[in-house]
Formats: sequence, structure tokens, C-alpha cells
Amino acid sequence: MSMNNVGRVTRIEGESKGFAASAAGAVAETFTGNRGLMLEEGLLFEIGGLERSGVDLPPVPVVPDRLGDLARVEPIGLPGLSEPETVRHYTRLSRQNYGIDLGIFPLGSCTMKHNPRLNEKMARLPGFSDIHPLQPQATVQGALELIDRLAHWLMTLTNMPAVAMSPKAGAHGELCGMLAIRAALEAKGDMRRVVLVPESAHGTNPATAAFCGFTVENIPADPRGRVDFAALKARLGPDVAAVMITNPNTCGLFEPDLKDICDAVHAAGGFVYCDGANFNAIVGRVRPGDLGVDAMHINLHKTFSTPHGGGGPGSGPVVFSAALAPFAPLPFVRKTATGFELVEEMQAQGSRDHDQSFGRMVAFHGQMGMFVRALSYIMSHGADGLRQVAEDAVLNANYILASLKDVYSAPFAETGPCMHEALFSDDFLEGTGLTTLDLAKAMIDEGFHPMTMYFPLVVHGAMLVEPTETESKRSLDQLIGAMRSLAERMVADPDAFRAGPHLAPRRRLDETGAARKPILGYRDAA
Repeated sequence: MSMNNVGRVTRIEGESKGFAASAAGAVAETFTGNRGLMLEEGLLFEIGGLERSGVDLPPVPVVPDRLGDLARVEPIGLPGLSEPETVRHYTRLSRQNYGIDLGIFPLGSCTMKHNPRLNEKMARLPGFSDIHPLQPQATVQGALELIDRLAHWLMTLTNMPAVAMSPKAGAHGELCGMLAIRAALEAKGDMRRVVLVPESAHGTNPATAAFCGFTVENIPADPRGRVDFAALKARLGPDVAAVMITNPNTCGLFEPDLKDICDAVHAAGGFVYCDGANFNAIVGRVRPGDLGVDAMHINLHKTFSTPHGGGGPGSGPVVFSAALAPFAPLPFVRKTATGFELVEEMQAQGSRDHDQSFGRMVAFHGQMGMFVRALSYIMSHGADGLRQVAEDAVLNANYILASLKDVYSAPFAETGPCMHEALFSDDFLEGTGLTTLDLAKAMIDEGFHPMTMYFPLVVHGAMLVEPTETESKRSLDQLIGAMRSLAERMVADPDAFRAGPHLAPRRRLDETGAARKPILGYRDAA
């Protein structure tokens, strides 16, 4: 048997490295379905009983209902569990999940990085965690001041004169920016309705433009993976309302022509929306306002500490140029002689500094927990720390690119360094019958969450890896070692990878069938 350095058995002799012999059926099955301390867990309907409950409740009184034909005629059939059964159920399920606290989360374009616990502590302070959106403004002055302070730093980091704090996430921020652009054009009586979107932009960009009533046209990429500036400039005209551009783009590359693009679009009478989802790569290093951008959303839940959904809803504030600032949405926080106020009406207190606003996007003002975490992150890092965030994120991504480009196909590696994420294709698997999906399933066996797959669409079988700045060289070396090993083994022995994962709590699923023919109800097999 193979032993590690303290004498514990690591695998049975004869097993291939990285795969247990269960792939060939050699590992004994267990009566319980458990594998060591990885416990098998059924559905609530399978472990619960309809005849029992974890609490004693009085009989439900019979009262007249007003549901008519919609009244239930059969028992609802909810399973009952005791308290320990309930706790064990969700604890066991949580052990089958993967999160940033378990290991590297290499999802490209997602910026899944460590969330400093200091920020969580701040978000749980009384006065932030327990306030209600309908409280009188006089009772939430501290919260309003925090929003105002965060807005100040977002404008400072981007060199933009205005910001809307209420959008709830990236795509919501795109909607905010494009609605402001539409309002600005309509205020001038300009009915241009074409939006140009490069191939390397995020997929939500064209969807947002179409949702706002614009006609979307594609702009190709050049051989370097950047926007084809000549093609874009040739398409500009009196019908072009805006260009939506992602920078750094979805190929993990900086757009060096962005300043020239902005100047050309402005000269043609249009606006430039910049997708700021990848701001983590340039924060503290590049100010989008210096490049001529008119609107850009910032994913607080990516750049400023909280991985997707880490504290509830996301947050996507939008910064605006002076040309678009008058059209920003309500509400917004304003400092007065007596404190802070939340301006929610078009003509609050006779003010006319926002009478061109396109209106309101949300019922309230934003996600307070995300605001607290983001400001805590900014203030604890400081100017030098935020600059290092971008530098280390780019360094880590280039380390991965340089370490894997000899075994993985890297379509843009020869054009220079990448930014925050390394992009690979599945060309190295040609002739094996394997795909990017097979590699992703094999990564699960290696104990990693797979990278982003099949995105961006401009690269066949894309694999987009974003390590972020919070990963150590040790964790990056482990990921690189696993990916190199997989690439070499997949080419040498393709058949071993067609049915993975072999070691996960569940085997390979039919994702297409699950999406197109979902089974939404539980039926007892008996």
C-alpha cells in the first residue's frame, strides 16, 4: 500500500493516481451508502414521515375558506422530522457542498475570493443588521452616512462624478446604465436605437440592451482577442446609441483601445457603457472615468469581498459621467445641513437637481449588508491595499497561464499576458472524444470546483480560470498540478474519463435532460 509521510494509507496498490478503484468497481460498496465519513443522505420525503412531527401543535380549527375550487382536497403531504433529524439532514447536505472556505473556487468571470471575516463582523453590528427600510430617516442616520461614504469612494476609485447605489447586481446595474442612456437621448429628442456589443462582452450586455428596446449589433474581435477597433469605428453613425464593452474583457484581456473607442463613440453622438464585473483586475490601478466611460456598474459582491450570494442579494452600484449624472435613478442619499436624507421623490423639497431622473428601479435603496462589507473592505485595505488586490489577481492568473499553456491550448497566450483570468480551450483533447465537460467532471474527483466552462463563446470548449488575489502559491500549485495531471492522463487514457466523476457523492447527471424535463414533484417509488 502507498503511505503518506505519517504512515496513513492513502490508496490501495494498483489504483491509478487521482481515481479510486471504484471506477472499475473494485472498492467494496457499503450497506449504508456511506463512504467513510461522507454520509449518504436522502430527500426529506424519504427520511421524514407523514405521521409524525418534531413539535406538538394544537388541532387546526375548522374555519370557512374563500378559496372556492382552489381549496385543497387532499393532505399536503409534508414530511415530519424530529429536531435532530432535521439538523443532521442539513448538516450532511452541507458537507457535500463546495465553497470558498473549503478550497480555491476557480470560476472565471466570477471573482470568487476569500471574504474577510472582519467585514462579516461589521455587517452584523446593531444599526446595520437590524434596521428596516421603513424606519424614519432620523433613526438611520449612521446607515445613510455609510452609504454616502461608500458612494464617495466608488466615485473616487473610478473618477466618475455620480453614482447610483440602488441596483442590486451586475445585470441590474447594466439595466440602470442603459435606462440612463436612453433617458439622455430622449431628452435631446434623439431616437437612435442601435447598441454595438463586442464578441468579448459579457452575455448579459446584449440581453440588457434588447430589454431596453435597443437593437443589438455584434462587433467582432481581432486576432488578439480584443475589440476590432476598425470594425467598430466603421459602424459608428447617427443610429448608434451606445457601445457596451467589458473591460477587462471576457477573454481576460485588457482593452488597450478603450480611450480611442470612447472618443470615437462620443464624436458620433453615442455613449459608452462599460461592464465593470471585472473591476477586481484594475481597482486601484485604472480609473474608468479617465478613459471616457459614461456608465459602469461595479459588482460589490465580487470586487469588494463577498462572493456571489455570500451575504444575501448582490449589489451593483453604477457610476456615471457628467453627461449621464442628471438621468441617474432615484432614490439617492444627500447630505444636508442637519444630516443625511434619502431623496425619493422627483421634486423633493423643491430641488431640481434630479428632475431628469429616469425614475425608480427598486422599492427601497439597496442591500445594506453589501454596503457595509464593501466599505469595510475598502477602508481596511486602503489605497495601497486595493492596488495590490489588482496586482496580485493579475499575477496569480498569469502564473496559472504560464504554468499550463504547454499542456492546455491557450488561444491568446502568444499575444501577451492576461489580466485576472486565464483562458484555455479544449483543442488539446482533439482526437480523444473527450470534451471540456469531461475535464470538469474529473476536476471534481480531484477535489476542485470546476472552472467556468464554455464561456466565452468566442473560444471553442472554453475553460476560464480566475484564481483571484486571495490564493496562495501553494493552493495555485496544487490546482496547477491537478490540471496538468488530468490533461496528460486524458490524452493517454481517454476511456477512464468518460463517466466521471467517480468519487463524488453523486455520479454524472444528465444535465440536458434535467433542464428540459425536470421532475418537480416527489413520487414514492412504492
